[in-house]
Amino acid sequence: MRDTLVLNASFEPLSTVTLNRAVVLVLQDKAVVEQAHPGLRMRGAAIDIPVPRVIRLCRYVRVPFRRHAPWSRRGVLVRDQHRCAYCGRRASTVDHVVPRAQGGQDTWLNTVASCAEDNHRKAARTPEEAGMPLLRQPFVPSPADAMLLAMGAGVRSSPFRWPAPAGDAAA
Repeated sequence: MRDTLVLNASFEPLSTVTLNRAVVLVLQDKAVVEQAHPGLRMRGAAIDIPVPRVIRLCRYVRVPFRRHAPWSRRGVLVRDQHRCAYCGRRASTVDHVVPRAQGGQDTWLNTVASCAEDNHRKAARTPEEAGMPLLRQPFVPSPADAMLLAMGAGVRSSPFRWPAPAGDAAA
């Protein structure tokens, strides 16, 4: 499970990694722990470090600009929080709004999470043809939104609490 957020040296989100990979990066002095799981520590014969939740790379990594997160079935399920777009129950499959049989493509705006029963009931029809309106419209998540969703947070809400800048009275 990828549960540690990796930030670039400039504090922009890069990706998520496994806990083991995050610890290796910290131990190799390639990253520092920005936020740890409260009360959890990793101990060894010669080490004692907090369990990282967010790490920041020590050196800046140049990444090519990506406007959209790449489409994937897992990404659609995560985007829709594993909830069926037709009934709201737990979703286990991905359904095409415009079916492949009618020329529908594997895109963010043409796919939604669906339970197996509704996916089968809708078959090769559009939601209008099947009389099954969508509870929410599909959208294209940004790469940052996709990372936050994969870590269990809602779109545009951060699971992390950052310390307020020095001198900020609002904190």
